[in-house]
Amino acid sequence: MDLLNTLVEKGLRRELPTREEALAVLATSDDDLLEVVAAAGKVRRQWFGRRVKLNYLVNLKSGLCPEDCSYCSQRLGSKADILKYTWLKPDEASKAAAAGVAGGAKRVCLVASGRGPTDRDVDRVSQTIEAIKEQNEGVEVCACLGLLSEGQAERLRAAGADAYNHNLNTSEGTYGDITTTHTYADRVDTVRQAQSAGLSACSGLIAGMGESDADLVDVVFSLRALDPDSVPVNFLIPFEGTPLAEEWNLTPQRCLRILAMTRFVCPDVEVRLAGGREVHLRSMQPLALHLVNSIFLGDYLTSEGQEGRADLEMIADAGFEVEGADTTTLPEHRAGGGCGPYGESPAAGEPLASEDRTVAASGTGPASGAGSTSGARTDLVAVRRRGAGTDLAPNA
Repeated sequence: MDLLNTLVEKGLRRELPTREEALAVLATSDDDLLEVVAAAGKVRRQWFGRRVKLNYLVNLKSGLCPEDCSYCSQRLGSKADILKYTWLKPDEASKAAAAGVAGGAKRVCLVASGRGPTDRDVDRVSQTIEAIKEQNEGVEVCACLGLLSEGQAERLRAAGADAYNHNLNTSEGTYGDITTTHTYADRVDTVRQAQSAGLSACSGLIAGMGESDADLVDVVFSLRALDPDSVPVNFLIPFEGTPLAEEWNLTPQRCLRILAMTRFVCPDVEVRLAGGREVHLRSMQPLALHLVNSIFLGDYLTSEGQEGRADLEMIADAGFEVEGADTTTLPEHRAGGGCGPYGESPAAGEPLASEDRTVAASGTGPASGAGSTSGARTDLVAVRRRGAGTDLAPNA
């Protein structure tokens, strides 16, 4: 297929595909799926070999968030029957993190619900970071605390944080349909604050919220322009009790096409298979390892994931290997931040994507099956009842 040959060549050169090419990946047929995966797999192996980085989530504070993000089980007004608890103590969080590190995780992601941290919250998280670093030599720590205020990123960096996560989630054009209590620009600003403070930026998306192919391409192109080091790709977990509970729009095949498109657009970036992989990819998860070079181990924030042991067996059975703590994840050319000529982040106030937006604006219509519940697998959505905030052992 000429399209795939072109995309492989561009990916090996770290050259940006056109929007038309990215849209064409999402429009490929199921008959062509294995060819798409194989092509994107060549790009993945060029920059990351057969390594898979493991990340482990610790939910520091669960539920009762004042924001109204429609996809989130912790949102304002959520009726989802999730765990609700206030801040874990630093020693509790460190103990939870140690379970993930023992399971092979190289990075611990500390997450707290809420609009953004107070200065007191930053102090608390800083103590937690220091405790984790003291007890787990070489582990990376990423904080995800919401919108940052001036100076907070620098304080987290001084405490030992390596990275900061704040996802764009969806395209700028549709953001207001998903969240009204903050803006897309607020999210961009927080990612830029993290980068300015010397933190490795982590920012990704959520697919399956009823968006069009053009919306998916738009947000991935915006991410490439923003230039985070890691891009988590989440697939919506439709929690009962949230506004998007009926949005079952994804098939395993569509998920793989979305991951392939992301890899072609962000060839040398840590693409992470994140929340919802068990729900939507199901038995086809091993194929995704040919596209991503990073996954979460075990459970997520409010939902249970695949057993940690099963994650490790899946990686080994698929012919991949867990990335060691002594291995640098990113290619050498990204070591100083950025990814070469195309990787210069735009100045504040400039648009994230510099290319002509005509294709994205015209779109390709809603994703196949949007609004349909015919593929609903509510039996696969399990609320987390173990690990942080409970007396039960974590899944790691």
